[in-house]
Amino acid sequence: MRTDRASRLIAAPPAKVYGAFVDPDALVRWLPPAGMTGEILDFDARPGGGYTMTLTYDAPDHAAPGKTSEHGDRVAARFVELVPDKRIVQEAEFLSDDPAFAGTMRMIWSFARAGDATRVEIVCRDVPAGIRKQDHIAGLKSSLANLAVFVERG
Repeated sequence: MRTDRASRLIAAPPAKVYGAFVDPDALVRWLPPAGMTGEILDFDARPGGGYTMTLTYDAPDHAAPGKTSEHGDRVAARFVELVPDKRIVQEAEFLSDDPAFAGTMRMIWSFARAGDATRVEIVCRDVPAGIRKQDHIAGLKSSLANLAVFVERG
């Protein structure tokens, strides 16, 4: 299994960045990468809790192999660890009939103060083999850019 990672410096304190992860209204606004929208189906921000999110492509004619449906994905995430303002560990289960796209990926989000900003890093372990590395990295960077815009404006 593969490990992918991305990071970004965000002009906001760690508490504000962390808060965008544990508020379902915030999470659904920034987590979907460019070209997708999200819908939170359930949310429980505690270790052992988690959320289910449906991600849908904005373009109605977009179809990608291995997705939960022809036009999107459904992901079930479980919070393994929540350390306020420092780290979030979660496991995301990808639901697909194609075994190359199905499986459980561990995501470790870390937040480190960097002056007046926060260095946010995401490390994804056990990335399903069917997810192309360059697409996954682009998606991670897109979500981090969305997160930056969301917390820096608010």
